[in-house]
Amino acid sequence: MNTGACLCGAVRFQISGEFKSFFLCHCSRCRRDTGSSHAANLFSTNAELTWLSGRDQIKTYRLPQTRHERSFCIECGSALPSVQMDGAVVVVPAGSLDSAVTVKPTAHICYSSRADWDNALDQVPKVDGLPT
Repeated sequence: MNTGACLCGAVRFQISGEFKSFFLCHCSRCRRDTGSSHAANLFSTNAELTWLSGRDQIKTYRLPQTRHERSFCIECGSALPSVQMDGAVVVVPAGSLDSAVTVKPTAHICYSSRADWDNALDQVPKVDGLPT
């Protein structure tokens, strides 16, 4: 069982079932969705998503004529889980979970279309907290 919420706390959810894969997607659509180098999404074909609160605060956007879809809180904009492909898969943004993510990423996908600044990020200095 995993639980999660949006940043403002209006939307809360739980996921029961196992995650089958954990992809870090570098496609331009996911970069635009997240404003970051990649999206980090968990996928399950047997999990059940239960909304605990705030279901009326969720907006889902699907890019026309594609399978690209994302759900988010209309108050704070946080990424939220969604049931996609006619109920065949539950997609959960890893950062939306309060529970520890116990599965390691399966793969970087759409890696050849990554941002030009997304190289050797492991070599960038690491700072605990905010920079001074």
